Amino acid sequence: MRVLSGIQPSGQLHIGNYFGSIKPNLGYQGKADQSFFFIADLHALTTVQDGAALRKSREDIILDYLACGFDPDKSVLYYQSQIPEHTELMWILSVLTPMGLLERAVSYKEKVEKGITASAGLFTYPVLMAADILLYQANLVPVGKDQKQHLEMTRDIAVKFNNVFGETFTIPDPLIREEVAVVPGTDGQKMSKSYGNTIPLFGDDPSTGSGAAKKAIMGIVSDSKGANDPKDPDTSVIFQIHKLFLTPAEQKALAAEYRNGLPYGDAKKKLLDAYLDFFAPMRKKREEYVKKPDLVRSIVEEGAAKAKEVAEETMEKVRKAVGL
Repeated sequence: MRVLSGIQPSGQLHIGNYFGSIKPNLGYQGKADQSFFFIADLHALTTVQDGAALRKSREDIILDYLACGFDPDKSVLYYQSQIPEHTELMWILSVLTPMGLLERAVSYKEKVEKGITASAGLFTYPVLMAADILLYQANLVPVGKDQKQHLEMTRDIAVKFNNVFGETFTIPDPLIREEVAVVPGTDGQKMSKSYGNTIPLFGDDPSTGSGAAKKAIMGIVSDSKGANDPKDPDTSVIFQIHKLFLTPAEQKALAAEYRNGLPYGDAKKKLLDAYLDFFAPMRKKREEYVKKPDLVRSIVEEGAAKAKEVAEETMEKVRKAVGL
């Protein structure tokens, strides 16, 4: 079994990225035959047009992955742009992809409505995503609920290619963990850098009293119930975020506190404490990697070499199939 996952370096990672993608994906290390993790810097160009910012963001994400438990002996970590076969395969797949399929992409419409420029790159995003996955013949792709449609489009494109040119691609299956399919942001919408409603994974130390994470947590939306009024944990954004850090028994106990009138201010402080305790070891590990830039660089270069070997093998089959 081969597992693949990508993440965009379009800004600082947040806890939605961790619980919705990083944590479940890293769980496959040692279980899958191969695990591929790539930084989708080509995808990021649809929203980031600042070269220095993009370079820093993708380097930060490498550090974040290492801090969160990425093991270079068990998985492959690389930049999407290091493997030119991604864009070559995208072009070949694009000539088979019906316009109607892309026009049905909900994510494209939502992003445009949020103010992101309606570029050709944004419109054809699902084709590049298909290339990202099919290039490595991935069997399983852990994705958030919002990416489910894109995975279905990848499957459609792969099936069409196989029907036209012969069996070439593995048809990937999505893996969606429903309990963390969509992590809520501080405003109640899906947590997203695009919406500015995130709680950063790392960054300023919130324990100092001025950190970005502390500010974000204390600013989570709540309703107008009185301080000691009973609250419904199922509708509380604070609780829905907090429960990600808790065991089922701890979730049940906290839910009872809400129903017994836990003030929202106290609830936010409890969440902040849980956040600090949970990420403290990872923060320390990240700081250690920051001091070893040569080691970090070598991990990415070695990962790219391993990824390119698989990508070239797939493209040999693709070129032969289409007549190139």
